Amino acid sequence: MFKSIDIDKANLTIMGVKFADLKTLESTAHALGSNMFEGFEPTPKGIEIIRDYVTGKISLNELVKFAQEKSYV
Repeated sequence: MFKSIDIDKANLTIMGVKFADLKTLESTAHALGSNMFEGFEPTPKGIEIIRDYVTGKISLNELVKFAQEKSYV
């Protein structure tokens, strides 16, 4: 079953995680939605990791490492 998450475009937050701009918020929201259809249950930490990947703050290798370690929980 699909679970909704709190997205606040006015304050640029997803589940309380702040974004620098609307484009990054929307890119991250789309990535989250795709992953949620596959069973991913987002947490604020997971959203931070995806945001940081989308903005280039972390690399794909780091993203994979975080996923393997389940750092998003």
